[in-house]
Order: sequence, then C-alpha cells, then structure tokens
Amino acid sequence: MSGLKLFHVTNSGVTEVMPRLAEAEADVQGLVEAHMEMLLGVRFLASEYGTGPVHGGRIDSLGLDENGSPVIVEYKRGVDAGVINQGLFYLSWLVDHRAEFESLVRDRLGANAASQVLWSGPRLICIAGDFTRYDVHAVREHRRSIDLVRYRLFGSDLLGLETVASVSGSMAVARRARRQAVARAAVDVQGTSMVELASAVDEALLGLGDGVNRVERKMYRAYQRLRNFACVCPPQRSKLLVYLKVDPKDVDLVPGFTRDVSGLGHHGTGDLEVQLRTPKDVERAQDLFRASYAAA
Repeated sequence: MSGLKLFHVTNSGVTEVMPRLAEAEADVQGLVEAHMEMLLGVRFLASEYGTGPVHGGRIDSLGLDENGSPVIVEYKRGVDAGVINQGLFYLSWLVDHRAEFESLVRDRLGANAASQVLWSGPRLICIAGDFTRYDVHAVREHRRSIDLVRYRLFGSDLLGLETVASVSGSMAVARRARRQAVARAAVDVQGTSMVELASAVDEALLGLGDGVNRVERKMYRAYQRLRNFACVCPPQRSKLLVYLKVDPKDVDLVPGFTRDVSGLGHHGTGDLEVQLRTPKDVERAQDLFRASYAAA
C-alpha cells in the first residue's frame, strides 16, 4: 500500500484519493469484525475475549478460518513494535485452552464446526497502519503461522488491505513432508502419471508468489495467501480436481475442464472447479491459478 496511489476519475478530470489512518484502533477493529469473512476469509467468533485472571489479557478478535484453523486478530492504528509479541502471547494461551475455544466455536457456529477445528495450524493476523523491516524479519524467525496486514482508508468509504508478510511454521520441513504425502496418495490411485500431475499442480500453486501457505485437511489441501485461493482434492483414478476463488461468470467454461460449482457442495472452497487430467491441462490452468492468487 505504501506505493499504491488511488485516483477518482470523472469526465472533468482525475483527483487523487489520499490515504489515511483510522482515528482510533477501535475503528479498524470494528470495521474488520463487521466484515471479517469477506475481508479475511475468517468467521468471527468474539471481540475483546478475556483470557482469565491468571493470564490477564484480552484478545482483540477471535475467529475460525475457511479451513477450520483458529485465528487471533490483533490491531494497531499505526506502527507498533509490540503487536507481534502481543499476538504470540495470546496464541500460546489459545493453544493451551483448546477445549475453551472449541466450546466457543460450538456456541457460535455449531457442533459440526467445533468437531473440525484444525489445531495443527493456529494463525495470528496482525493488522496495522504499517510494519518495519524488523517486524517482517521477526515473523520469519517464529514457528507460527503469522500474517502481517497493512491497512489504509481512502476517502470516506474505501478500505485497502495489503499482505506485507505471510509465513507458516516450519514451512520448509512441512512442504517436503507434504509433497511426499501428495506423491504417495497419487501412487495409490494411478501410478506415475498421477504422481507427476499432483507434483506439477503443487509446484505451480506454491510458485505463484511469496507467502503461499499450504494447509492439509483430510479431504483437501488448501493453498492460502491471507485467504484460500485454491483447494486440491486427492487424485481420483483419472483426474485431479482443483477449486479456485474465481467467479465462473468471468470464465469461458469448457466442458470437461472447467465447471461452475457455485451452490453445489464440494470439499474445500471456491466456485470454479478445474479438472486436470494431463500436464497440458496444468498449463491451460495457469492463467486461472494466477487470477485466483491475485484475487486472494
């Protein structure tokens, strides 16, 4: 956002819309909490959640992301060197109070959501006016999933969010293990061809840019920036299904390759289904992969 300029274009000319910070931290918090699922892909659970007399703190926002991972969101109006450590302090408390969090999920979202909470990847999202290079370095040194998000307000009714850094704990080791798991799953289905196809899709999605995290669920793998942009189901006998955050109305659908699944039940998230059978299909899907990545 630091290099982004926004202009209002009319018949009489062009006027720059100047960025600004919120008047108070609570204004940012209230705006995000009111639209958390749209902005962050996180279902809102609680605001200013008390961590008890011993721990003695209040978590700004608690939520559950698209893959069932617990999420803590911490806000700062401007630059604050303490936001990451504060968030990690609360994240440690959360991991030690799983039953309490699951009870909250059950009360807010139902028993089914509570039974599917993914404790392998709890997340911290820090939203602030800006971050320093030391903040970016710090998150890369932690074995936690952390997103640094810079906000800006434009005019009276525009909000901009920019992911400054996004990391997941033990990323390199996790990726190697997961790639091996992908290969084993593909071998079980249909030999070398599916191994190569699954590996090609994995490399293509991880290679779209910095800050791509992968989340393993039983029935799908989610590729995530701040939000999911692709979900890959385990290989079938002759094809691999990928679901993307692309509006099917914006795509020329091709029978046997792309399908509108909005309103249809399926594993993972996304309204566009892409059916991959050969390495050429992966090449054909690259523009769709990039469009979904950009949208996230």
